[in-house]
Amino acid sequence: MAIIRQELADLREDYIKGSLDDKDVLDDPIQQFATWLDEALRAEVLEPTAMVLSTVDEQQMPKSRVVLLKDIKPEGFSFFTNYDSAKGRDMGNHPYVSLLFFWPELQRQVRIVGRVEKLAAQESDHYFQSRPRGSQIGAIASPQSAKIPNRSFLEERVAQIEAKYVDDTAIPRPLHWGGYLVRPTEMEFWQGRASRLHDRIVYTSDRQAWRKQRLAP
Repeated sequence: MAIIRQELADLREDYIKGSLDDKDVLDDPIQQFATWLDEALRAEVLEPTAMVLSTVDEQQMPKSRVVLLKDIKPEGFSFFTNYDSAKGRDMGNHPYVSLLFFWPELQRQVRIVGRVEKLAAQESDHYFQSRPRGSQIGAIASPQSAKIPNRSFLEERVAQIEAKYVDDTAIPRPLHWGGYLVRPTEMEFWQGRASRLHDRIVYTSDRQAWRKQRLAP
């Protein structure tokens, strides 16, 4: 183990692919995020919409997992999941979350803090119907975050649902599944720089306007 720890300690990479100045970023951080996401897409970053969603449970313990961003709106960021899952319960009890994007190919990171709320049912219905049929069935079959006896349990539930909806019958969105919107109150843009002197620009909101400030690395 000591050898492995030493090898980890020796791992390092210098960051030289870009820079970030507060004069170069847009006044609206959501628009700035959209610009960076577009650049990540054009750079063919692996899973550019993958984001770490952090919540707090009933014991005030933080929990993190990766989910996928599905839309950028003028007011925030949306994703979809099971309302009855661990993260769904956390957000129901404590509606403040953090999102984290990391695009190593561009040596960039974006951190977002904000309040989360459910999307309107119509928007969740629309997105559910756009999903592949297998994903629709999976959303119904899986009691997400619940303990299950084995893999066969899931496979049997999938088979039952497939038998119910045959001949391309439309599958309705289950009431336990839908979308969330994160309304940001703080957003930080991080650009890796040489010698660990990274660029960090943070936006904070006072409900009237966004203010941006440089942070020490």
